[in-house]
Amino acid sequence: MNSKFIVPAAVAASIIAYSGAAEARDQIRIVGSSTVYPFTTAVAEQFGKASGGKTPVVESTGTGGGMKIFCEGVGEDKADATNASRRIKKSEFELCQKNGVTDIVELKVGIDGLTIAQSKEGPAVKLTRKQIFQALAEKVPNDKGELVANPNKNWSDIDPSLPNVKIEVLGPPPTSGTRDSFHELFMEKGGEEFDVLKKMKADDDANKTKNFEGVWKSIRKDGAYVEAGENDNVIVQKLEANKNAFGIFGYSFLEENTAKIKGVAIEGVDPTYENISGGKYKGARDLFVYVKKQHVGVIPGLDKFVAEYASEKALGDDGYLAAKGLVALPKDGIAKAVAAGKSMEPMKGDDLK
Repeated sequence: MNSKFIVPAAVAASIIAYSGAAEARDQIRIVGSSTVYPFTTAVAEQFGKASGGKTPVVESTGTGGGMKIFCEGVGEDKADATNASRRIKKSEFELCQKNGVTDIVELKVGIDGLTIAQSKEGPAVKLTRKQIFQALAEKVPNDKGELVANPNKNWSDIDPSLPNVKIEVLGPPPTSGTRDSFHELFMEKGGEEFDVLKKMKADDDANKTKNFEGVWKSIRKDGAYVEAGENDNVIVQKLEANKNAFGIFGYSFLEENTAKIKGVAIEGVDPTYENISGGKYKGARDLFVYVKKQHVGVIPGLDKFVAEYASEKALGDDGYLAAKGLVALPKDGIAKAVAAGKSMEPMKGDDLK
């Protein structure tokens, strides 16, 4: 059976014509972000119980990996939705369009705090984004304002008040939306604290601006930063085993493991629910789910799954996802999410970067 299609009607026709030989897929398939994974899994379980149908399959592939899978095309052998810990990129949207995924519904489902955590047994540490940049950038400015290979081996090399221990930060791979968010929220902002890099960014010369982007996007490869895969639970386990290491992941994983790890204050602000929700914590980011409208009416229950997700009982301050560590959107944000879930209006993509 040829499962590639452009519009639901065409697929429905092919399913009917071929009904004697095969059955249409009857289980929703979702891929994407490891950060959004526990929230979507909770919605999938709730949907399965309420509907009496099959619980959707949710796979943790990372945001970037999920987007590639999501944008492969439309059809019964293609994913129905993808989780994302950042907004879809213009290049990804265009890839989707090229492959026939023309009607994409965007749901902003909540807020997450991108946190840096350590073992409960680790020394008390407070960091700035400038210090994080100095710890992990491949190149940093020296006293003369020249970009040099990062010479900092221990945290105390950056600031004597920091622990005299080796810099070791466990974090996500390049395919992860968490990695993208870490670059933009921490590395870029930390780099801007240096006059030479701030000037490079502001320079009208396109090449110099591009060079600045290359600086904050380049993580050192000498062991100070350790790619720990898409499974954030692995990072938690490694932090337990090494009290001097730090880990990068979403707030929900910190919230779930407070008996084992603690969050690091950034710019003097702790990563708490209230600080993230109130905009005080600088590592806050929006979380998304993207759905193929072309699969609605073809994959049973997809519209009802979206309605379950985009509901006050799931996304509200007292919703069941808050118990999982999701920081709720402001009231108007929740209202927009509920409206988007009801209308299923495809996004235009005009404002994507």
